[in-house]
Amino acid sequence: MVLTPEGLRFRGRLWPCTIGRGGVRADKREGDGATPAGVHRIVGLLYRPDRIARPADWAEPIGPSDLWSDDVDDEAYNLMVRAPYAGSHEMLRRPDPLYDLVILTDWNWPRAERGRGSAIFLHRWRRPGFPTAGCVAFRRDHLHRIAELIHPGTRLIVPQALDGRRATGGAVRRGD
Repeated sequence: MVLTPEGLRFRGRLWPCTIGRGGVRADKREGDGATPAGVHRIVGLLYRPDRIARPADWAEPIGPSDLWSDDVDDEAYNLMVRAPYAGSHEMLRRPDPLYDLVILTDWNWPRAERGRGSAIFLHRWRRPGFPTAGCVAFRRDHLHRIAELIHPGTRLIVPQALDGRRATGGAVRRGD
């Protein structure tokens, strides 16, 4: 999978996607809203069993108490944690459908460098062109098809050449 200015190129097809509101950055930091440049491996696949069927035999269900720590001061920074959890976190079992299917990358994982940015997921977009907080987001049916085609270790390549580009409806454009 290779991110391009037009979308994600994968398996001979171009998949429209959106990226972080901070564009692509080689120097990703926590809270900058950027999608990090680099080669990222797929390390997990999560799904909401109350909403969708298991997308692959290696997919793990998202439970009601599953969270993702984005607390740079906690030892569990950039790891899945369970409620109750006092640190800053993101709910994985959201009321909206954005995380019904989540593909996990190895960005700053499993031994996170504090402040370098928490998880980069591939997930459903809110709507075409609406940027994420740093993740790569897709149309629902495209995300489900991609989940069927990947396996642990599949690479997501975000080229260094895209550094400084901003999110658009297709994928990325040159920054102002």
